[in-house]
Amino acid sequence: MSKRPWYRAAAPPLPLALALLLPVALLLGLVGPQAATAAPRPASGRAALPAAPPPGAPQVPAPASRRPVGTTSAHVVDTGRRDPWRADAATRELMVTFWYPALSSRGARAPYMSAELSTALFGGPDLAAVRTGAAAGATPAPGRHPLVVLSPGFGYSRTSLTGLAEDLAARGYAVAALDHTYETAVQFPDGRVEACLICGRTDDRLGTEVTLSRAQDIRFLIDRLTAPGPGPVRGLRIDPSRIGAAGHSLGGASAVEAMREDSRIRAAANLDGDFFAPLPADGLARPVLLLSARRSNDAPEAAANWEETWKRLTGWKRWLDLPEGGHLSSCDMPWLLDAFGVRDQLPPETAHDQYGSLGGERALAASRTYLGAFFDRHLLGRPSPELNRPSANYPEVRFVK
Repeated sequence: MSKRPWYRAAAPPLPLALALLLPVALLLGLVGPQAATAAPRPASGRAALPAAPPPGAPQVPAPASRRPVGTTSAHVVDTGRRDPWRADAATRELMVTFWYPALSSRGARAPYMSAELSTALFGGPDLAAVRTGAAAGATPAPGRHPLVVLSPGFGYSRTSLTGLAEDLAARGYAVAALDHTYETAVQFPDGRVEACLICGRTDDRLGTEVTLSRAQDIRFLIDRLTAPGPGPVRGLRIDPSRIGAAGHSLGGASAVEAMREDSRIRAAANLDGDFFAPLPADGLARPVLLLSARRSNDAPEAAANWEETWKRLTGWKRWLDLPEGGHLSSCDMPWLLDAFGVRDQLPPETAHDQYGSLGGERALAASRTYLGAFFDRHLLGRPSPELNRPSANYPEVRFVK
């Protein structure tokens, strides 16, 4: 596997609106070909829900489907596992946000994140004003729903996958996005915010260690959601025979590793994440989607990382690329950058490497389309012609393999 240097680059002085949208707590070897910047700052105390956002506040782009979506968060504890990053923690505590098909769209829209978490992650409360499309605490639609577990990029909150999650839920999936505690700032129901404890590490082993730890987090959550009795979300029923996993950056590599370890996961998608845990010689025979950004044309080391893994993917597989995208194109950061109107204030290197030249909403639309088509095909058995050949509707998506 390719190895990359581990270091931090100091962020230049920037306006607050821009500073909160720059990549947070990134390490070069974990998150993409180029950029790194400052770590999240810890916060403490009880968090208050943000006030209602103003009418002109940025809003998560609406999914193509108009199906009502509900959302809620839950605190889950793996009592059978010590926390890998904190020696004095006897259990592994995790926060999860769920999005799911709802009976009705009535009710208050869920906040994107609290003001305190926004401050801990980005240095200011700005993201608390962002509006989502999901109804907080809405009653789940009846029936068993296929499950997709999402894992964010290293240093990023689970909320950075809200755009993808709302779209999958509108398609009919139950979606569960994990915060991997001590790998980013995480807020718990009692208001405490736990900071990233491992963002200062610079050894080459960390990428592998985080991948394997996250795979355990994903598997534990699946255990919790498929166990007999009430689950974390009242009334939400999961179909244990239709489970997928996906993630951005290191979260995507972790999703594939979780599938390798757990036969319940039928399909996995990696959104521009380097692989740090090599697949075994006998390969992985279940479906994998790889969606990259410029990995096929101007990131040769990153392309080599995927080529090595590609050889060991022995089931259905597809490699798509966004030649005009950036490492963050499949998460919420690009459309947030555009919504706040600060893209042109980015340092040129950051703009190119992390965001590319593709507009944020367009990048999200492409990611939603192909991720949704992938799970529709492999979890629901639906025809997904988008995956068969290039589409005139998405000329910015290149079929690599």
